[in-house]
Amino acid sequence: MKFDEVLKKRQSVRRFEKREVAEEIIRKILELSNLSPSAGNLQARKIVLVKDGKTKEEIVRAALGQDFISEAPVVFVVCADLEASAQKYGRRGKELYSIQDATIFASYLQLAATFFDLTSCWVGAFDEKAVRRILGLPTELRPIAIIPIGYPAEKPKRTPRKNLGEIIIIHH
Repeated sequence: MKFDEVLKKRQSVRRFEKREVAEEIIRKILELSNLSPSAGNLQARKIVLVKDGKTKEEIVRAALGQDFISEAPVVFVVCADLEASAQKYGRRGKELYSIQDATIFASYLQLAATFFDLTSCWVGAFDEKAVRRILGLPTELRPIAIIPIGYPAEKPKRTPRKNLGEIIIIHH
């Protein structure tokens, strides 16, 4: 699949087939995502891979009842490693760069999943403290995004995008 095809194909899906994702594909998705850029090449992010049904159900409750999370065979919780970035960049690293590192990784994760004919949905609405407790995360890891991934059981209608004139500000 060409890069522009991957970008055009990626869209949020909230219904997944009851079909496992091969370990080899999961590994390749993570390897590709790991190529994402990061501030100072610190790679200030950690990823929790969740397959356990009970844990996924707990995450659903922490994510305001978004049931589709538990339907996905694989759920990635992308976390910012606050202290890894703070060691080099201080407060700005902790409060911004580590968050950027995690979000860029999550974006690559979604694109890599799309390349392998999988679908995903970025979940940002969740109780951060609850997710941290469920996964036993140390305080230096901040959950940024929950990304359920699987084979699509639906093909939602593409949502419209703003035209370039609405998003580009030209400053001379």
